[in-house]
Amino acid sequence: MCGIVGIVSNRPVNQSIYDALIVLQHRGQDAAGIMTDDDGTLCQRKDNGLVQDVFQRKHMLRLSGTMGIGHVRYPTAGMSSSAEAQPFYVNSPYGICLGHNGNLTNTSELQQLLRRNDKRHLNTGSDTEALLNVFAHELQQNQSSELTPDAVFAAVAGVHKRCRGGYAVIAMIMGQGVLAFRDPHGIRPVILGQREVDGFIEYMVASESVALDVAGFELVRDILPGEAVYIEKDGTLHTRQGEQKGYTPCVFEYVYFARPDSIMDGISVYKARLRMGERLAEKILAERPDHDIDVVIPIPDSSRTSALSVAHVLGVKYREGFIKNRYIGRTFIMPGQEQRRKSVKRKLNAIDLEFRDKVVLLVDDSIVRGTTSKQIIEMAREAGARKVYFASASPPVRHPNVFGIDMAASSELVACNRTDVEVAEQIGADWLVYQDLDDLIKAVQYDSGDISEFDTSCFSGEYVTGDVTREYLDELEAMRSDKAKKAREEARRTRRAVNDGKAGPSAGAA
Repeated sequence: MCGIVGIVSNRPVNQSIYDALIVLQHRGQDAAGIMTDDDGTLCQRKDNGLVQDVFQRKHMLRLSGTMGIGHVRYPTAGMSSSAEAQPFYVNSPYGICLGHNGNLTNTSELQQLLRRNDKRHLNTGSDTEALLNVFAHELQQNQSSELTPDAVFAAVAGVHKRCRGGYAVIAMIMGQGVLAFRDPHGIRPVILGQREVDGFIEYMVASESVALDVAGFELVRDILPGEAVYIEKDGTLHTRQGEQKGYTPCVFEYVYFARPDSIMDGISVYKARLRMGERLAEKILAERPDHDIDVVIPIPDSSRTSALSVAHVLGVKYREGFIKNRYIGRTFIMPGQEQRRKSVKRKLNAIDLEFRDKVVLLVDDSIVRGTTSKQIIEMAREAGARKVYFASASPPVRHPNVFGIDMAASSELVACNRTDVEVAEQIGADWLVYQDLDDLIKAVQYDSGDISEFDTSCFSGEYVTGDVTREYLDELEAMRSDKAKKAREEARRTRRAVNDGKAGPSAGAA
């Protein structure tokens, strides 16, 4: 999962892009990048790290220009690598910068075709670089004396034909304009906003509406599945609806990834999480009408809203039992199980008074690998809880997610091939309750909403693109499991040591 933003203005855009990336930081903490167009000159800065660390004052001063794009990266395919920080750039045709949120499910095939047929060089294994080169090739095929919106939209149509998976894309064509488009199923979000300054209509596209809010843009609408939006450098807006194969946004966006103050696809994330808590509480009452719960405590931050509803419906106290260290990143999206495990106790500290001699219901947004849940339950017991119940605002995560969320290895999912009772034993809970999938869908959808279906693949195992095979899932697990990532990182360190002349005999032999 990543965050994207792009702006076309008649004033410098560097600060607005930076501000947008700051509020999209929750979507990716591995790397950040900004590219701007200063009258045809490419200005760029990207590196590993948080937004506030990557961009210092000296970098911001160099990011001049009235249009630009930005990206925060969350790696699904590998460990941290500055070589894969986005946006990516190719110099032909025109010079194209591109970043994307999501994951292509046919990256290997694309890479082979790009090298063999399109004669394009690929410098990394990133699906973003493959997507960029597909778009560049398609734009080259439609090139005339001047770049037209029709040529841009034809290139996007070519991308849709060749690329599979879930993706929201932001691109800047040097000297021309900014482009955004969304996969034909609408799995990943992208939103259009505008503001008027001194008679000039500025446009912004971003992953979530909160990025528009912080920069002072008004939400216009969501970009639709298969749709492309192209904003020329003079502020002229063009849109083109391409092939739409459905409207199935990822339901996990509303469970965990998105900020609660965002609105995506016409759905308030905050309201959706309130409804998740209400339905979860109704299930708890149905299963245990005579429950002995003394207090409901959320696991900060994304479960707070649901936990508040749970406590209200159950009629029990809601308390903040864990204090979060704001300087530790989101545990789930850390690259590697070891980093996730080490971060939990540095991230949370229990308030003993809220646990001592009480039957506690901990509420979390989801349980993925189970490592974090287990450690938090241990912390609750150490703080003096008599019993620790655990409630998940989403159903059991039993299947890989292939559209941009780091759940590639089913063997690492605690609920895979386990019953709810077995998961409770695994994480050390006295009782465990999950949200039902139908209730989750109804909570996000709400009665008057326009969206009737969602991508629920990590819960249901049903992939909306219809092209995800067992062979692909096996290949993905072999490539993206934590074990595989760790092995690649160790191999990379060994190669670096050898190249630096610092490796010992054993490293050199490897």
